[in-house]
Amino acid sequence: MKFKIYKFPLIAIVILVTILSCSEEYLEVKPEGVFLSESYYLNEDQAYTGLVASYDLIRKNSGGFENMVTMMNAGSDDHYAGGGSPTDGAGIQSFSNYTLNQFEMPKSFWDDFYRGISRSNILIQKLPEVPMDENLKARFMAEAKALRGYYHFNLVRLFKNVPLITEPIPPSEWYNIVQATPEEVYTQIENDLLDAIPDLPINITNDNELGRLTQGAARAILGKVYLEEGKKTLAAEQFAAVNGTPGGTSQYGYHLLSNFNDLWKVDDKYNTESILEVAHTNLNQTGWDGYTPYSDRDEGNLVNTMVSPRTFVDLDKNDNIPEYFSGWSFNPILPELYDLLKNDPRFGATILDLKTLSEQGKVSYFPGYQDTGYFLKKFIPTAAEKSDLLGNVELNFRQNTYVIRLADTYLLEAEALGGTGARAQALLDAVRARVGLSPIPVNLGVVLNERRLELAGEGHRWFDLRRNGLLQAKLGDRGFVTGTHEIFPIPFQELENTKMVQNPNY
Repeated sequence: MKFKIYKFPLIAIVILVTILSCSEEYLEVKPEGVFLSESYYLNEDQAYTGLVASYDLIRKNSGGFENMVTMMNAGSDDHYAGGGSPTDGAGIQSFSNYTLNQFEMPKSFWDDFYRGISRSNILIQKLPEVPMDENLKARFMAEAKALRGYYHFNLVRLFKNVPLITEPIPPSEWYNIVQATPEEVYTQIENDLLDAIPDLPINITNDNELGRLTQGAARAILGKVYLEEGKKTLAAEQFAAVNGTPGGTSQYGYHLLSNFNDLWKVDDKYNTESILEVAHTNLNQTGWDGYTPYSDRDEGNLVNTMVSPRTFVDLDKNDNIPEYFSGWSFNPILPELYDLLKNDPRFGATILDLKTLSEQGKVSYFPGYQDTGYFLKKFIPTAAEKSDLLGNVELNFRQNTYVIRLADTYLLEAEALGGTGARAQALLDAVRARVGLSPIPVNLGVVLNERRLELAGEGHRWFDLRRNGLLQAKLGDRGFVTGTHEIFPIPFQELENTKMVQNPNY
C-alpha cells in the first residue's frame, strides 16, 4: 500500500526495495542485500520513505498470486481453489483439499510479513535520532508500531509458533532465531497497538494521506486480536469504540454505505465504510518480465484476475451483460453459498451466475478446474476496467480491497458479545437494514451466518470457522483434521539450518 498511491513518487519504493529489504526472503537471507542503515534516516524525507516501505506489505491482502483473499477463500466451505488444473498453484490447491505440507506451503506468507516487520523495526530504531517535528515523529512511530503489530498478528494467526522480532537482527544471528510462545507474540501485538493508538490521527483529512492508519483502524485491528485470543470483553470494547451507534456515524466518521453495491465500485476508494484498505494502482505498469510472488513492482490487484472466468464471451449483445475480463477462474463459489445468497439482496454484487447465463445461451466461458459456474463478482473486473497503460493487463487492475470494513466490525462486535443482548441485536439489524432485510432474533449462529453472507469471498470465513470451533464440522469432508490443519506448516526453507521447529503433525 502506498497511501494515496497515485500521488506518491514510486521512486521512493524503488529506493526502498534496493536499500531497505534485507532480501526477498526473511530468515533465509543473503549478505548482499543488507541495508546499511547508518547511511540512511538522516532527515524527515528519508524517514517518510521508510514509513512508505513499512506500509508496502499490507498489499499481501490482494496483491500477487499468493494473496490472503484467494488463499483463505480456497480453504473455506464457500469456495474451492479452482484455477486451471489441480496443479495450478500447489499451495492454494493443497490448502483447499487439506493436503498442505511444509514443501508446498507458499513461503511468501511467512516472508512478506517478516519483511514488513523488518522495515518497521528499522524505522522504530532510527526515528528517535531523526531531526524532524516531534509530533510528526510520534505519528510515524505509532504507525510503525501498529504495522509491526499487524504483521505479527497475521503470522501468529496463520502459523501460531513464530519468532517475535522487535529489533533489527544482525546477520550473525539470522540462523539462531527461535520461536516465541503465541502468548508472548500476542502480548507484544497488544502492546504495539495500545502504544500506537494515542499518537495516530482520529481521521484523515488530507487526501494525500488516505490509506494511512488512524486510531479507528488500530482499534479495529486490536479488537480482532483480542477476539482471536478469546478476550471477548476487551474485543467488544474496542469494536464499540470503532462502531459507535449502530447505523449511525461513529466518532471516527465511519458509517455504512447506503448501497451495498457501492462497496465494489472501483473508483469509490476510501469510503466511509472503509477502516483499513489496501491501495492498488495500474500506474506501476507491471509486466511479467522479472515478476515474482515477492516482487515489489507488483502494485496491481491480482485477485481481480484470479477470480475472473476463463475465456468469457458475451453472446447476446442486447441483454446488457457487461463484457467481463477473462481471467483464471480461482475461488469458484460452492452451491451451498449460492443457495444461501440467491434470495438475498447482496446476491447480485457477490455472485456472477454464469451457469444460468450459459444455459440460457447468453454467454460462454471455458470451465476451469472445479468449476461450479458461480464466480466471485465482488472482484471481477469488466473489460472497461482494464489498464490501457504499459505493462501486462493481468497485473494492473486498480480496485482497492478492504482488510477491515465497518460491517465487518459491527458483526465482530456482535460475536464478541456472544450474539446476545440489545446491542448485538442492533448491530445485526443495522447490517441487514442496509440491504433492506428485516430484523431477525440475534444469536451467535445468526451472527456467523450474517458474516458469511455480508463478507462472502473477502477472506474472512475460514478464520470465523476456526475461531468458533467449526472447521472440522464444515470441512471434515474436504480432509480437514483437528489438531493439524488449524494452522499452516512453516515453509521448509525457513527451517533449514535454523533453531526453529516445525508445527505439530506436519
